[in-house]
Amino acid sequence: MITMLTLYSYWRSSTSYRVRVALNLKGLSYRTVPVDLVAGAQRAPDYVTKNPSKAVPTLVLEDGTVLTQSLAILDYLEHTAPDPALLPSDPLQRAKVLAAAQIIASDIHPVNNFKVLSRLKSHHGFTGDTAAAWMRHWISEGLEAYQALLPDAPTYSFANTPQLCDLCLVAQLYNAHRWGVDLTPFARLLDIEKQALKLPAFDAARPENQQDAA
Repeated sequence: MITMLTLYSYWRSSTSYRVRVALNLKGLSYRTVPVDLVAGAQRAPDYVTKNPSKAVPTLVLEDGTVLTQSLAILDYLEHTAPDPALLPSDPLQRAKVLAAAQIIASDIHPVNNFKVLSRLKSHHGFTGDTAAAWMRHWISEGLEAYQALLPDAPTYSFANTPQLCDLCLVAQLYNAHRWGVDLTPFARLLDIEKQALKLPAFDAARPENQQDAA
């Protein structure tokens, strides 16, 4: 049984946001240790021993076991704290939820994360404006694909309760708002976001509600 957990997190990290929501939904006790990505805290030797990818989130279990990568952490939480379920038991529906989640986790996030943007600026001449345009392009393309997968009826993406893909979506929409993405074509996704943020588990996980929020 899971007891107290330690989450290494950065307030604006969408991957950390996903995990915070899951921990909150499942009613799990955890403490947060901020990792300032802008200041380079993720490259500190003691942190790299926990997370060799120099990224967040990192979840440390009470016995000291370290888990990295947000989807792997979410999978662990789903198996060890299955209520409420974030994945359907039906294999076909489960595949649909995972496909939507992976559009965000595998298509959008890898080309838009902090280390990629830093490299584009430091080695490829990107300015703040060109970096923002890069972000908007990939976020828009990914959200278009995500929305195309969804049925019309449910409150959330595939059900009337939040599932794993909704955690990924709401976290990514935070980035979309931040970078000025034109969200006019994504009314269905904005409706999901609006409903999700009414829930205490999502609201408490918002970046602006974190202890390290700037």
